[in-house]
Amino acid sequence: MSTTAVAPLSTADAEALVTVAREAAEADGVTVSVTVLDAGGHLLAFRRDDRAVLISGETSTRKAYTALQLDAPTADLVDAVQPGGLFHTLPTALDRPLLFIAGGVPVRRDGRLIGAIGVGGGAPEQDHAFATAAVEALV
Repeated sequence: MSTTAVAPLSTADAEALVTVAREAAEADGVTVSVTVLDAGGHLLAFRRDDRAVLISGETSTRKAYTALQLDAPTADLVDAVQPGGLFHTLPTALDRPLLFIAGGVPVRRDGRLIGAIGVGGGAPEQDHAFATAAVEALV
């Protein structure tokens, strides 16, 4: 059996993700915080715009962590934590900083999960769009 090595998310990749997400937000007149985590959940890059609300730093990090741990965009998980949903008790069952609000997106390379990006500060749909734009721009 052969396995093909997939390059991990580099600091250069992380900086590129932050740049694209911030530029997308700036183009929409939104101030944000952006967090990029590697596949192990370790911080690779973080940036909070000067005028972004302070809590956006925490929300961007929790969104990235949630997207990484569940390997899914947080926008796709919002309904799962509603009463009766598959993950209804997950936010309180774990001692981890999960956040089920749109804005977290996994980052894959050659189909493998290599990290995640989280954006906070705008409306959830905006944050998701900014994070998605960054991931789509990463080559």
